[in-house]
Amino acid sequence: MRSLIAALLLGSALATPAVAQEAKPTANLSAPVKTFGRVSYDARSLMVDGKRMVIWGGEFHPFRLPSPDLWRDILQKMKASGFNTVALYFDWGYHSPKQGVYDFSGIRDIDRLLTMAEEEGLYVITRAGPYVNAELSRGGFPGWLVNQRARARTDDPDYLKAADEWLSHINPIIAKHQINADPKRRYGVILHQIENELALTTPSQRRYMDHLYAKARADGITVPLFHNDQGRNGYWTPESSKVDKVVHGPNDMYAFDGYPGGTCTVEGKPTRDVAAPDWGFYGPGGAKGGASASPDTPGFLAEFGGGWFDYWGSNGGYDCNAIQRGKRFQRVFYGTNLANGIGIQSFYMSYGGTSWGWLPAPVVFTSYDYGSAISEPRALRDKAMEMKQLGGLIASVPDLAGMIPAGRPEISSPNIQIYHNKSRETDARFLMVTHKPSNRQTNDSFSFTADLPDGRYSVPMQLNGFDAKWLVAGVTLTGQRLVYSTSELQSSQDGVMLLYGRAGEPGETVLRYAAASTVTVVEGQVSSAFDAAKGDLKLGYTHQGRSVVRIEGGDRPPLTLIIADEAEGAHYWRQGDALVRGPALVRSAVAKGGVLALTGDTDGADGLEVWAPKGVRAVIWNGAKVATTVGAAGSLVAVQPLSGPADIVLPALTDWRMAKGSPEADPAFDDSAWQAIDRRSYAPTTIRPDGQPNMSMDAYGFHDGDVWYRGRFSGTPDTKALSLFYGAGGAGLVQAWIDGQFIGEAEPPTGLPRPITTGTARFALPAGAQSGEHVLSVMVRNNGHNWDLDSDDFHKEARGLISASLEGGPSGRSFAVPIEWKIQGKQGGEDLPDPVRGPANNGGLHGERMGWHLPGFDDKGWGKVSLPATQVQAGTSWYRTDFALNVPKGQDATIGLSFGDASKPRSPVRYRVLIFVNGWNMGQFIAHVGPQRTFPIPEGIINHRGKNHIALAVTSDGQPGDALESVRLITLHTVKGGLPVQMVAAPNAPSDLKETK
Repeated sequence: MRSLIAALLLGSALATPAVAQEAKPTANLSAPVKTFGRVSYDARSLMVDGKRMVIWGGEFHPFRLPSPDLWRDILQKMKASGFNTVALYFDWGYHSPKQGVYDFSGIRDIDRLLTMAEEEGLYVITRAGPYVNAELSRGGFPGWLVNQRARARTDDPDYLKAADEWLSHINPIIAKHQINADPKRRYGVILHQIENELALTTPSQRRYMDHLYAKARADGITVPLFHNDQGRNGYWTPESSKVDKVVHGPNDMYAFDGYPGGTCTVEGKPTRDVAAPDWGFYGPGGAKGGASASPDTPGFLAEFGGGWFDYWGSNGGYDCNAIQRGKRFQRVFYGTNLANGIGIQSFYMSYGGTSWGWLPAPVVFTSYDYGSAISEPRALRDKAMEMKQLGGLIASVPDLAGMIPAGRPEISSPNIQIYHNKSRETDARFLMVTHKPSNRQTNDSFSFTADLPDGRYSVPMQLNGFDAKWLVAGVTLTGQRLVYSTSELQSSQDGVMLLYGRAGEPGETVLRYAAASTVTVVEGQVSSAFDAAKGDLKLGYTHQGRSVVRIEGGDRPPLTLIIADEAEGAHYWRQGDALVRGPALVRSAVAKGGVLALTGDTDGADGLEVWAPKGVRAVIWNGAKVATTVGAAGSLVAVQPLSGPADIVLPALTDWRMAKGSPEADPAFDDSAWQAIDRRSYAPTTIRPDGQPNMSMDAYGFHDGDVWYRGRFSGTPDTKALSLFYGAGGAGLVQAWIDGQFIGEAEPPTGLPRPITTGTARFALPAGAQSGEHVLSVMVRNNGHNWDLDSDDFHKEARGLISASLEGGPSGRSFAVPIEWKIQGKQGGEDLPDPVRGPANNGGLHGERMGWHLPGFDDKGWGKVSLPATQVQAGTSWYRTDFALNVPKGQDATIGLSFGDASKPRSPVRYRVLIFVNGWNMGQFIAHVGPQRTFPIPEGIINHRGKNHIALAVTSDGQPGDALESVRLITLHTVKGGLPVQMVAAPNAPSDLKETK
């Protein structure tokens, strides 16, 4: 009998249609509105001037693009790619080389940046720390803070005093640019973060958070304040949350981050092993359920993975990451978030940029490309085109803001799930259709049945592979009533609607009319049928290229309906009231006096087609009039294609000169001006052998790059070996000499996503070291301080030498013979001779202290060499050359510098290079570690129409073959268009540097 009942139940289950996602009461939909000037919120959404908003944001770090004119380029590309908000981290250490010293000029001009964001029509989320993480050295803390014994990110008075010093500078700049600061301001700062991923929640951290909140308010920041909770712990929720096991904070809103979706393999292959999580309406709820931790505030993802960073010694993962978290992933994962009521999303990163100089933490190399929508060379990836389409839907359908679950549609296939939400105000619907689970990759034809605002409908659908479709129904769009469509909406403007779908898939769209309308198929093949009883006009078609339908009558305004496949839809740009097809990028569209002025970029001979506001009769492209004709679709069509970029002819890099760069290894070198190593207060968290002096480079004001030690000792039978304990960051280095003789080098392990950042090395000493007077010379390369992600002062791990022991003799003792040490690092230490380029630009190589990296340095006395180099010595050698560029005027490009065989992540030879272009440290190439071999140089740092200088500091062990490979220029991105870019003014010659003590 039980088996019979089970069989009947099974048969019943198979006969019952599948149901959609079922919502849970994770949000308090009756929560009161909280108002902060022009910005307000309730449990459903953020509001600006009372209007509900979907915040569709992306992260951009201005410190990773040291050419301020190009900030506008990124902001314009974000806006054109569908974003309405930019999130900005500010790096404390980038602005402060020394306690009490701050710089907000030039490449650090935050006021200018925020003004640009307003001008480009973007809302802003500011994230000023004090701690930001961001894979920055020290997580964004300044170098001088490492010497503070007070525990960071607590209420220790010394730490709070330091943090207040920073906040007293940055907060007023942010306050000035709030949307609340001017009732006429259309865009500006709408949200502000007071701390990032604070993982400890002791009373000390609560008092710290209270202090940060009060400080922001005292400094005039009036918009809602939030903290970003790392990984959905329910930490630092507003006091209003009654959810069990949350940790309350003073902040107004709860935000969290997440990076789901899996990673690429070491072979560079994307994976689809992880389904999109439900972190809101349809999730498990509770303190660790995401948005459910704070039921009274809107779902808020302050960071959602738009890529991932890469590490020293990998095989190079950014291109794969762009696919892993690219097309389709964005639809599936970002759509699941939106369906879950997470109406504030910021994707990390939207433009990653370059961790130039000594910015990077040990976990990442120079490139911070991140696989983001805009690549490091500033090119729009395919995933940016998809973001443009998704962002176009959000911009076209304001009803999406503040939606709530609407009930479960019936679905004919168990392989499919549908999130079904509605607007409380208009009853408009959002149906997010994806597989069940969402990482399923089957091809499925099915139907769903739902009670929609205009009636009950059964809708045929197709979903192939890893994908999701964002559908809307029951929406009124510029005078048109869209009952439903199996195509996705990309744009709806006055009289023009753009729908798109996957190539080859059938589609149908139903529009509501009071009476029969006239349907004219202008392009393609589209069937139509009118149901007079319902007033439904049903259009049927296959997504293939483009179809255009003109619909007139039926008591509605005329409509031009464009139905495109996905690739065709990617050619369209929504700018204001204009819809533009053709160019690689449309930056702006301004209609005035019957003329539509467009600006943008072309990457080839691109066509131009414009659906313009009424009254527009002429089109200008980048300042030049375009001859147009009226097309069959009612558009203005350019008679001739827009011209594309010209080829860029890059010069070969020749006429190299070289000089030896490690004179510190010579026992006769004059180190009389160096600081003596002593027993000053020791702040690092690294435990050193008892009784040893403080050898940490930071203690002497040297926080970045290379540092040199010179030690004197009297030889005894015990001085047979030198044993070093050192801190070097990710893929760092230690080299050692005795009396000018190279005795070896060592590196911490590489190829680890979370690298080991300290190491030990033991070097045998020559027999002569056992008697007489001797000089040791040791160079340590600090490849970044650790982050403080776990709030454990990990950023204070020692760098440079930690201890040095002479040993190996008959006594059997370590530290058998005393050594008198001196230390030298960056010229001036915390007193920068070059404040323009700032603290991240230089370390303590002799050539840097002498200005050899600067374009105006006179290298005529150096020897002439050719590359690849054939001879090499242990230590550092400097190579310099110059070249001229002549990029065509009106053309944007990114030129890069490439080393050796760029098709391989590593070389068989061992050496490393610091890359200086016109005096700017644009990164580090480590031949045997990799993976980065090509380094983009932004315009403004490199002169596209004039002379340039390259200086390469090449460090090697001196073994045969471990020498500089070929070096060449390469064009990484070029378009016709772009923006005017000025060279960043900076010291040119050693004589231009400030005098320091």
